[in-house]
Amino acid sequence: MADTEALRQIAHSRAPLSTWLGVVLLFALFGVIVLAVIGPMPRGSDYEETRAKKRMETLKTVREDAEKALNTYAWIDKNKGAVRIPISRAMELTTAELAKQKPAPAGPIATPQAQSPAPPTSPAPGASPKPGAAQPAGSPSTPAPAASASPPQTAASPQTQAPASPPPAAQSSPGAPASPSPATTP
Repeated sequence: MADTEALRQIAHSRAPLSTWLGVVLLFALFGVIVLAVIGPMPRGSDYEETRAKKRMETLKTVREDAEKALNTYAWIDKNKGAVRIPISRAMELTTAELAKQKPAPAGPIATPQAQSPAPPTSPAPGASPKPGAAQPAGSPSTPAPAASASPPQTAASPQTQAPASPPPAAQSSPGAPASPSPATTP
């Protein structure tokens, strides 16, 4: 029984050795194939030189086409009557056209109307209205904008602007009696 056990150990120990040998030979075969494919390729620097020449020729033709487009007359669309003129002639025509026109003043600059924040006031603890309570009779539910009646300002004629809303003291008076009916909003 010891002999069969020894034979099994030898068989198991040789299997991993043959596996490693197969992997190494596979890598060696792959390396030989790569060398056979890459080896005969030319390794000169003429490849980069030919690419550089091709790039320079392409650049030259593009610049010649751009120069031709900027400095010659040509039809863009005969049906619509659109033509291309040299850029120097276009600048001359534009300069002459603009020289004939009288300079006009710029239009008014629209500035946003400044709204000054209301100064914080601390009403009496008993006079502060609750969210569901009725408002005092003297105060409107939504303040009307006072600035809408004034004409818009321009940069040439500055005017003093009326405040956008009346001060809080003018909105409600603390001594005004509360209305028995709830305030209605439009």
